[in-house]
Amino acid sequence: MRRATFAISIPAETMTHVDRTARRLGMTRSRYIAVVLAGVARRERDDAVSRKVDAVLAKIEPQDLAAVAHLHVARRDQGTEW
Repeated sequence: MRRATFAISIPAETMTHVDRTARRLGMTRSRYIAVVLAGVARRERDDAVSRKVDAVLAKIEPQDLAAVAHLHVARRDQGTEW
């Protein structure tokens, strides 16, 4: 995995909490910060996808939603993956 290095300024109290948590989890400070940032980025991406799905679903007629729900149940019943 390619890595990038950057400098940031954060309050000393926050860094104390970061260091304490990283130690408790058995991680380096850098690894802990990378994991936290990756989680934030992943949630942002997932939220963006959810907003797009919600926008599409808002345009679907109720009877079409019932058909989608029926297909979803059928997929689970048959144990197949789409």
